[in-house]
Amino acid sequence: QVQLVESGGGLVQTGGSLRLSCAASGRSFSASTMGWFRQAPGKEREFVAAITWNGGSTSSADSVKGRFTISRDNAENSVYLQMNSLKPEDTAVYYCAARSIGGWPATLRYMYNYWGQGTQVTVSS
Repeated sequence: QVQLVESGGGLVQTGGSLRLSCAASGRSFSASTMGWFRQAPGKEREFVAAITWNGGSTSSADSVKGRFTISRDNAENSVYLQMNSLKPEDTAVYYCAARSIGGWPATLRYMYNYWGQGTQVTVSS
C-alpha cells in the first residue's frame, strides 16, 4: 500500500517555474515506478512524466520535454516534478501516481494503482 500527497502547486506567470513534490508513505515506495499526470478542465487525464524505482530511467511527454524534469529521493520517500518555462496550456490539476508492479515504460493511467489527490497549477498569460 502506498499513500501519496502532492504539494507545490500554485499560480505562476508564463515563463515561470514551479516544483511539485509528492510525499509517499508505505513500504513499497522505493520499489515503485512513479509518475506525474495532469488533467485540465474538460480534458482527459494525461501522462506527464515517469521515473523508475531507482531513478535510472525517465520518460516524459513530448509537450513537456526540455521544460519539465522528474526526479526522486528514495531516502525521503519523495518524487518531484521541476517545471520550467511554464505555459498557459500547462494549467491543470497535477497528480502523482505509483505503480507497484514492474514494467517500463509506464505512460498509461491504467498502469498505476495508487494516486494522490492532486495539486492545482495555474499559469497566467
